[in-house]
Amino acid sequence: MHMLRQRLTKALLIPVLLSTSLAFAQFETPIQVHDTSILKPPPGAKIAIVEFQDLECPVCGHDNPIIKDAVDRYHVPWIHYDFPLPQHPWAFQAAVYAHWFQAKNMTLADQYRNFIYDNQPQIETKSDLRNWTEKFAKMHGMALPFIVDPQGKLAAQVKADQALGNRMGVHYTPTVWIVTNDYSHGKNYVQVTDFNDLYTMLDRAEAEVAHEK
Repeated sequence: MHMLRQRLTKALLIPVLLSTSLAFAQFETPIQVHDTSILKPPPGAKIAIVEFQDLECPVCGHDNPIIKDAVDRYHVPWIHYDFPLPQHPWAFQAAVYAHWFQAKNMTLADQYRNFIYDNQPQIETKSDLRNWTEKFAKMHGMALPFIVDPQGKLAAQVKADQALGNRMGVHYTPTVWIVTNDYSHGKNYVQVTDFNDLYTMLDRAEAEVAHEK
């Protein structure tokens, strides 16, 4: 009876804790950016969204479709950097898998990230992650090798993203900026701390770059 009560208590607390986490993360205080070198659109773009993400982070999973819908509506590049947090046991391996797909095709990697976020509630362990990743690979006519990163090159790429985030001052996920090629206001980037404002912020960014040729 005691064990049953514990399980019921845990089951009831999880949604409450998750809801609290999501609500808190939607209104994060902007970070103090120490390195702005990547906060610019790629060549040929006037606006972009730059994100440091953790594929196991429930807040990232919650916000991912919001960002995806905005990207589809505004047709802006969405630049991902991996920042797996130490408290998430399978996040780093998920980032390695994402880089494996990215080496094949950038669009495929984006689809994989969306797929993992969509199925995040079903993934509790690295073994679960492997199974879902194999499922995704099979859906795209691919076979996931038994060892995806034999020389550690993909892990090094993930660690490079983490190091970049640390240099910039990133310490939570998702950390998202809207960046433009307009420096007339002295700063060409703004952090998204409330995703309810994402469309308004993108409208403002479009207005700021409208005069650019």
